[in-house]
Amino acid sequence: MKKRPEHPPIVVVDTIRNAVRLVALEDDRRLSGIRVEQTLSDARAIHPNLECLQYDPHATMTLLKKVARWCERYTPLVSLSGRDSLFLDITGCSHLFNGERAMLEDMFSRLNGQGFGVKLAIADAAGAAWAMAHHSSHDIAPAKSHQVILEPLPLHALRLPQDKVVELAQLGFKTVGSLIEVPRAPISARFGPEVLQRLDQALGHEDEVLSPFQPVAELVYEKRFPDPVVYEEDIKATIRLLAAKLVISLEQRGLGLRKARLQLFRADGDVVFLEVEASNPRRDAKQIAALFDERLSKLHDEWDAGFGFDIIQLCVLRSERLDAQQEDMVAHNHAKEAAMHLVDRLTARLGADRVQVFQTSDTHIPERRFNLAPAVHYAPEVKPHERTDLATRPVLLFERPELADVMAEIPEGPPIRFRWRRAHYEVVCSEGPERIACEWWRDGRAAKTRDYFRIETTEGYRLWLFRDGLYEREIDAPKWYVHGMFA
Repeated sequence: MKKRPEHPPIVVVDTIRNAVRLVALEDDRRLSGIRVEQTLSDARAIHPNLECLQYDPHATMTLLKKVARWCERYTPLVSLSGRDSLFLDITGCSHLFNGERAMLEDMFSRLNGQGFGVKLAIADAAGAAWAMAHHSSHDIAPAKSHQVILEPLPLHALRLPQDKVVELAQLGFKTVGSLIEVPRAPISARFGPEVLQRLDQALGHEDEVLSPFQPVAELVYEKRFPDPVVYEEDIKATIRLLAAKLVISLEQRGLGLRKARLQLFRADGDVVFLEVEASNPRRDAKQIAALFDERLSKLHDEWDAGFGFDIIQLCVLRSERLDAQQEDMVAHNHAKEAAMHLVDRLTARLGADRVQVFQTSDTHIPERRFNLAPAVHYAPEVKPHERTDLATRPVLLFERPELADVMAEIPEGPPIRFRWRRAHYEVVCSEGPERIACEWWRDGRAAKTRDYFRIETTEGYRLWLFRDGLYEREIDAPKWYVHGMFA
């Protein structure tokens, strides 16, 4: 049998300090004598047949975030660290995996099976765990043993900038232990507070705040499967089961769900997540499950379960106070509840940007009085019909006023006839003017005043026209515009 040729060793390079340097190496025994941050010319002198790949920060960060999202199967507190590391706060989580050692082995085997070369470490302090993962053979640090493990490690283990490491090395500081016993005041005065801060964080003397790369859920319920599930019906049944458990916790806290996320962890390492919102606090398991049913129905054609999902999580991202209320046993007025439920279902299926409502704005300029906003963020109000005998605003307001050629009786009088959209119209009756001043704080001092007229033509059209600018005071020859149509 013919032996397959081996590919050349692979390295990743980037321009650092005005030189092309190595930023990552393939885990290959043939790369002996080569290290990270070494110049490419020195590396090629040792191994002339290196295959070089250019470092892509965007692609690297995208992949790191994908791995971080996958790591939420172990803990919801996952934080990014630099361009190649992750922090996982596993406080109170290790017992779910039969201890820290079993959790570490499970994580390593799964990531290694996906093709990742990883180094894992567990410690009471984030700085110590980072140092062990990058520069030590230890993987789990016993309690109060950080100093013993960190002392022989190089200064790079403290996550210090390269210039700080070089300056400290020039003074004879080459290991973490060499900094521990020296007086702190001279070090802080010469190199700034960062050196001692990183040292204290690694030793566990100072707390380090970790920021999760995405919002942490208020409540999380999950279901783990010994054999991955593939069929959509099984997934929907799991969602209903998790929603029923979630409702119990919400009721105990007096809360209602406003925003939730469903996370489906595929066996091959990919993560599918769906988010839904409710227009008002929800505490009904059937209604919550129905929102996800709408999302799953929308993704039916794009559905790809791969090798199946081994973990399904239901997370509450936002909740609001929801007190128990006595229902009206006589009127049975459920119109508002039905309207909100319809908005939730349409939003889940079509998206918040496609289900919108009109919202009033704090302005008197007609085209700015209303804007569109996602309906799920504003609970619809169902009011009894109120009769309005006189409509002061048109039913149809044009997005932009349309220019018209108008003839008026006197310079500031109502229009008599006008030409609009290539047609001539005669005015039968008119009402106005209604004067609307400009918003000088938004449009500037040069903005003009408008005089609006409600007019009716011989053909029966009822239009809303305005004259842009006051004669002689703002402009010599103001223009006319048609801004809307009445019913």
